[in-house]
Amino acid sequence: MDLILIEDVPSLGKAGDTVKVSGGYARNYLLPRRMAILASTGNVKSLEHEKRLLQEKLNKTEREAEKLAEKIEELSCTIVKSAGEGGKLFGAVTSHDIEGVLAEHGVVVDRKKIHLEDPIKNLGLYTVPVKVHGNITAHLKLWVVQE
Repeated sequence: MDLILIEDVPSLGKAGDTVKVSGGYARNYLLPRRMAILASTGNVKSLEHEKRLLQEKLNKTEREAEKLAEKIEELSCTIVKSAGEGGKLFGAVTSHDIEGVLAEHGVVVDRKKIHLEDPIKNLGLYTVPVKVHGNITAHLKLWVVQE
């Protein structure tokens, strides 16, 4: 019996896959639990349509992420902090501070997407990676200057 999986089934397949299973397994397990539907021509066409819509949506979000990455790449942000001798900061610049500076420039990014290995504790120029979407990463120029 040919079925289209609605959700992931271990050892059988992922959602959207068309699989061939025995009639008893389909009637007694997969269909009553709404884990699969029959692979009729109408169901196959609707599945293909949903896949196309999902792909278009993914392409659109990826294009928007690329635009956001370009905007971040063009920015050069400055954070003013008080510092002591040798350019060592009192405190540190964290991803929360960087999120606030980006918000001032009209760029909304979650601070969890800002990848600082360690908080910035010295004055200077830094390049901060910001993961915008999936495999798209932008690099922000960040100046930390003395108050």
